Amino acid sequence: MKRKISIALGSIVGIVVIGLLVGGNYFYSEGIKRGTDIELHSEPESVNASASETALAILEEAEKWYAEQEQEVLQITSYDELVLKAGYLENDRKTGKAVILAHGYRGNRDHMDDLVKFYYDQGFDVLLPDARGHGESEGDYVGYGWHDRLDYVQWINLLVEQYGAEQIVLHGNSMGASLVLMTSGEELPDEVKGIVADSGYTTVKEELKHQLKHLYHLPAFPILDITSMITKVRAGYFFGEASAIDQVKNNTRDLFIIHGDADELVPTEMAYELFEAAGGDKELWIVPNAGHTKAYNVATEEFQDRLQQFLDKALEENTNHENHE
Repeated sequence: MKRKISIALGSIVGIVVIGLLVGGNYFYSEGIKRGTDIELHSEPESVNASASETALAILEEAEKWYAEQEQEVLQITSYDELVLKAGYLENDRKTGKAVILAHGYRGNRDHMDDLVKFYYDQGFDVLLPDARGHGESEGDYVGYGWHDRLDYVQWINLLVEQYGAEQIVLHGNSMGASLVLMTSGEELPDEVKGIVADSGYTTVKEELKHQLKHLYHLPAFPILDITSMITKVRAGYFFGEASAIDQVKNNTRDLFIIHGDADELVPTEMAYELFEAAGGDKELWIVPNAGHTKAYNVATEEFQDRLQQFLDKALEENTNHENHE
């Protein structure tokens, strides 16, 4: 009898383990693996504030202008031998300023098109990388900004060493926001002056925990832990180690955190947590009635004004500091 019970219990445990592994692999394929049709962040938000006619005109002009530009395609080889590509727009004005724009989850460099004209008009060269596992870049998984932060150190060094960039700003949306925040904790050249993060998450673990609850109505344990282990084996990182909030503690650059108060995909509380943890001079703007990465759409003119003020402050402060050394 005891033997039969042991066999039955063993069978049940085996079925449970197999079920968890199947579930973990499903969520890996859905959330981490490159090129899947089913995505996280896919449901529309309940709040979708409309842009004004003026804002729409600004955005439409920016997107049209972007489509007319010819980009030079640059590439680097990452520390793990992936060929990564980026579009590059060199400004006609030789100001020494450059911005690196970081797109979001399952996106590509063209998804940052509405911001390119703004920066170009301010005299910036514009670099638009495709993150690993996205666009024209190699890679078969989404890094959620973690491995990408090391790629961005390479892009920064490329701008400094080969293109003469003297003042660099990093600007990211969603996953790209967390990417630039993760990058902020690395050892960066002095040429990096400011960081703009719109709708970023604190850690990959906390964001995916929120997504499981928001989209699937599932608890994080044990499926998230299983998926994290699978991700470590297949992609080289645990969800818990991929932390923007830990990295930003080491930040020394001017930092501008932006978040909509109606963001249902990345909770607004994360912006407060990131701001509280961050080192360096910092500014937080919580945008009323703005959903995920929608601040620029619902408050276009104010967004441009605030961003311009931040850039003026970040670049001027650093220039004055250099002049006094």
